[in-house]
Amino acid sequence: MNLISTLNSFGNTKKPFFFCISYDLKAWDVIPLDKLPKTIRYSINESKNTHQNHKIFISKKHLTFQTYKKKFNKVISQIQEGNTYLLNLTTKTNIKSKNSLLEIYEHSSAKYKIYYKNKFVSFSPETFIKISNNKIYTFPMKGTINSKVEDAHEKILNDQKELAEHTMIVDLLRNDLNIVSKNVKVDEFRYVETIKAGENKLLQVSSKISGELANNWHETIGDILVNLLPAGSITGTPKRKTVEIIHEIEKYDRGFFTGIWGIYDGTSLDTAVLIRFIERKKNNTNNKNQYIYKSGGGITLDSDINNEYNEMIEKVYIP
Repeated sequence: MNLISTLNSFGNTKKPFFFCISYDLKAWDVIPLDKLPKTIRYSINESKNTHQNHKIFISKKHLTFQTYKKKFNKVISQIQEGNTYLLNLTTKTNIKSKNSLLEIYEHSSAKYKIYYKNKFVSFSPETFIKISNNKIYTFPMKGTINSKVEDAHEKILNDQKELAEHTMIVDLLRNDLNIVSKNVKVDEFRYVETIKAGENKLLQVSSKISGELANNWHETIGDILVNLLPAGSITGTPKRKTVEIIHEIEKYDRGFFTGIWGIYDGTSLDTAVLIRFIERKKNNTNNKNQYIYKSGGGITLDSDINNEYNEMIEKVYIP
């Protein structure tokens, strides 16, 4: 069976399952929760972390500013030509660590945390969608600032570039929810959450959008998810054309990065966007603790290149 029919079949029987789907939908896993192997571990809404995690990275080798600038300028050019209005540009950072992927997973703390078959770990603060009591919810996150910045809370909410970016994503995801549900509305617009970022804290701006589903939504879980993918917050708008531009500019395979994972418990669905993401380097036989950290941020016409470059770097951390 394909991805949609597999997800629908599990939902039809209301059998609890785990799933993980890559950014391009070419790779995926759907596994009954009672058969989940030890090579997959996850945690949702973990309250606290008792480990000292600030010494995990031995070194980081970020994309150089000049290389980032070339990609950034290509995005701006596409925006000026009217091909996209907002594009989430991501990059790769080479990192070395004294820890295995499993140890990194165990050291971290996040709203959504996953260790997947010794291939990658993700500690994501971002919900993709939630479904409960025949209602679907999404919580787009756009706008980040270091909490140490003076008057950070006021600055992030009053930043016109961030406001425009967030508004575009809310509009995109509101339209997305209209594809799979009815009576869609924005319940909360631009509230601030605190995200742990290694030794620092980031302020992240989110919104809450909801819609109503039919009573038989369980039977169409696959259709719902695939119709909403890839996530608007990690692509941009208009989505289809922006995805094409992302492929041209990034020039690397995102893989499971910016895909989604989630849990269906038989009555409700909870899913996360795969960001804050570390993957094992391919063909890495000499040093098993060499990894790639993938991170990025949204670019609009008003974006400042220095701020965007620094945001990409700040997102390389273990929470």
